[in-house]
Amino acid sequence: MLKLEPQRFSGAEALPLFEGGKGISISTGETCGAWAAAGGVGTFSGVNADHYDENNRIVPQIFRGKSREERRIELIEYAVAGGIAQAKIARERSNGNGRIHMNVLWEMGACEEIIRRVLEGAKECIHGVVCGAGMPYNLAEITSKFSVYYYPIVSSARAFSALFRRSFQKFKDFLGGVVYEDPWLAGGHNGLSNAEDPLKPANPYLRLAELREVLNGFNLQRIPIIIAGGVWWLSEWEDYIDNGRLGPTAFQFGTRSILTAESPVARSWHEKLTSLRKGDVLLTKLSPTGFYSSAINNRMLKNLLELQDRQANVVEASSVTVDVHGRKLYLDESKAQFIEAWVKNGFSTPMLTPDNTVVFTTPEQSEQILQDQRNCHCCLSACRFSSWCQHKGSAGRIPDPRSFCIQKNLQGIAHGGDVEDNLLFAGHCAYRFSEDPFYDNGFIPTTQQLIDRILTGY
Repeated sequence: MLKLEPQRFSGAEALPLFEGGKGISISTGETCGAWAAAGGVGTFSGVNADHYDENNRIVPQIFRGKSREERRIELIEYAVAGGIAQAKIARERSNGNGRIHMNVLWEMGACEEIIRRVLEGAKECIHGVVCGAGMPYNLAEITSKFSVYYYPIVSSARAFSALFRRSFQKFKDFLGGVVYEDPWLAGGHNGLSNAEDPLKPANPYLRLAELREVLNGFNLQRIPIIIAGGVWWLSEWEDYIDNGRLGPTAFQFGTRSILTAESPVARSWHEKLTSLRKGDVLLTKLSPTGFYSSAINNRMLKNLLELQDRQANVVEASSVTVDVHGRKLYLDESKAQFIEAWVKNGFSTPMLTPDNTVVFTTPEQSEQILQDQRNCHCCLSACRFSSWCQHKGSAGRIPDPRSFCIQKNLQGIAHGGDVEDNLLFAGHCAYRFSEDPFYDNGFIPTTQQLIDRILTGY
């Protein structure tokens, strides 16, 4: 057994083991409560979570609004109801043990309103709010009003420094910890900056040491750093525990906590995860958020990557022309043979991108893209795919057909959708399900069994 002592998180002692938040409806009140019941820090997703009717059946998120604004309001109501429902389930399931946290994306639509209303409706159920995918400057002020701790997710010391100087220093009493999410190893959306090379991972120890130096500079020596991304066996991270240079640390398990008895994911997802090999998780910039993200390379991702390849620049004059919604466009002549081949293979419908290029899709793909864009629910504060912008209504540019509706895909995979045709976020260690003897013969542990196993170092 590792020497892993409980620490104080969000006002009480718990094991320094965090469940990583996974939306939509993957980290639930049930998984969160089970993790907390085992003595750790459980996390449910507050991103469009499910809520239930009087017969305990999931209420389908059906949108009846004809305008984007009407659908946006419906989405907010669903999100608030779901967040409150999952918080209450987590509290009941935890048996009063551990800690209960809610995970949100700062760039999700109406994030600030949703956090406030869920905290109002789930008083005393939520001990902390974990927030990433953006720079959550107002997070500290919102949670502090409810005496709830906040845990920003950052991928660099520089990001935390900016947050603390601008906002957090006024509310440091409720700073529960800082989640360092390694941008090359973590699943979901990653904080990779434009100055960093996605193909050249940096040393996590050096980045953590730099973050600790910044924390110490702000007199935050006792604030724990929660290490996320690439964590599988704690024996591989033993040098990070009780390390004088890093200070207090904890560990977050995102991908590994998907395969538990309490997890709601379908059996097909179990089979997909346990069949992965190294390199099957890709870091791309396909997400409509504009952030890099890591997901399993399934049919959906392959189709999107192939679409990027069927692309030609728009030029001022050329012998190669296409008609896009009645508008004649000239394309780069060097692509003429490729375009001819694409059209011959059924990719005959050109679609204009905001980068002044044209991509070629099948007529069916084009119609589905346009339909998904028309159905926009404003689930993000700004969306490349639909051009929605929360603050202005429109980003002032055309929608990007090279991306996808993230709301549709995450709802789909969370509720029985095909694992090949929907988005499956995962960390880059997901291939280890197939190599770890703990999962031999299709074994799926309970959360308690998983935490017991983690505490052995393996």
